[in-house]
Amino acid sequence: MIVLTLKLLKKTKINGITLFPFIFLRDKNLKNNKILMNHEKIHIHQQIELLIIFFYIWYVVEYYYWYFKLKDKNLAYHNICFEREAYAQEQDLNYLEHRKLWSFWKYKM
Repeated sequence: MIVLTLKLLKKTKINGITLFPFIFLRDKNLKNNKILMNHEKIHIHQQIELLIIFFYIWYVVEYYYWYFKLKDKNLAYHNICFEREAYAQEQDLNYLEHRKLWSFWKYKM
């Protein structure tokens, strides 16, 4: 895992984005945000489980499924099973120590 600051994110509302093996942050101080970093580390585990490329394919397909169903990009994003798991568990800073393989599956709707 390599944590970097990405200037392009400064103009957005995005605090962080994970593209294995990188976690890009809007601001270098966000590296100290344990909850955000835990959220992004959960994505690292998800990406590894799905051999990286399949994670991205699934993520995009599921995003568009929800987008066409809900007609709202924010709701579509928040309904992706990977995001649902990461948001649900981001405050549990020990989650990755006991997380089971493919745990995102139980967050599918």
